[in-house]
Amino acid sequence: MAPRDTDQPDPGRRSRLFDDELIGLDPAEPEVQAFAAHLDRMRRESSFTVEASLTGVGDFADAANRAEGGRRWAAVLVVLLLLTGVVYVASTILTAVLTIMAG
Repeated sequence: MAPRDTDQPDPGRRSRLFDDELIGLDPAEPEVQAFAAHLDRMRRESSFTVEASLTGVGDFADAANRAEGGRRWAAVLVVLLLLTGVVYVASTILTAVLTIMAG
């Protein structure tokens, strides 16, 4: 049996937010379930580990895939800027290492 993705709303599991903050909303409605899952993700304890960072990247990728129009292009721009920075830093380090090795 495959593990279940915890970020996706589970129709069989009711979020504790329905008892606290989403009073009066229908827990069976898909949009309400998605909003409750979003609130759960926003309240997740932040930890400064590699796993938490990768989870954050995964959340960003999921949000970018759901985005449309200007928001999607803004996400693409952020990713391109990050990749440009990584390539620049890697090339600078490689150039410095090769310069030192060449003497």
